[in-house]
Order: sequence, then structure tokens, then C-alpha cells
Amino acid sequence: MKRVLIIEDDSFLQSLEVNKLKKEGYDVLTASTGKEGLQKINEPGIDIILLDLVLPNFDGFEILEKIRATEALKKTPVIVFSNLSEEKDIKRSEELGATDFMVKSNFTLDELVEHLNKILGL
Repeated sequence: MKRVLIIEDDSFLQSLEVNKLKKEGYDVLTASTGKEGLQKINEPGIDIILLDLVLPNFDGFEILEKIRATEALKKTPVIVFSNLSEEKDIKRSEELGATDFMVKSNFTLDELVEHLNKILGL
């Protein structure tokens, strides 16, 4: 069973993502703030991280920097899943080591699952 960490402050969207991913057979961890996200990235066995950029405490860019600076997490895929869609945000995410960038409003939950499966080779 693949383990995904969802760092998302929108509780409604987070619950939709959790329900969908659990139905698809994923083990799901969640964090609702940047601070909580920074704590949870060190949980063992995380296969992929779904990261929002606009979060309380620390933004997703700071979390992404920390992930890529942590030896054990350098190769963990990180999908930035955000409503920020300006080229500068996408470029910054890529420069910080995001595996991919998805604009929330452009994808359904089914497409999100397909994308996670593809990145994980499932």
C-alpha cells in the first residue's frame, strides 16, 4: 500500500482527497498547516507528497525547500497541488525540486489519482 502525505489547509478539499485516495487503496496522512506539514514529512514510509502552496505558518515553498534539503526525502516525489497558477509560482516550484505542478481547478480527483499512480509507476 502506497503512503501519501497531503498538506492542505482547505478542510473540505482535504477530506475529498483523503476519501478518494483511501478508496483507491492509498494509506493517507494529512497536515493542515505548514508547521504540521514540516513535522509530518519525517513520518516513515511516505511514498509521495501532495503539497498546497498557500498554508498557515509556513508556505509550501518553504516546506518544499526543507523536503529537498533532507537526505531521506530528496527523491520523494512532491506534487504541488495549488490554485496559484502564475508562471513565477510554477517556475519557483520546479527550481525548488517539485516533481510536478498541478493547478487544482484544472483537475478532477480521478485525474489526480491517475497522476499519482503514474508518478509512482502503478
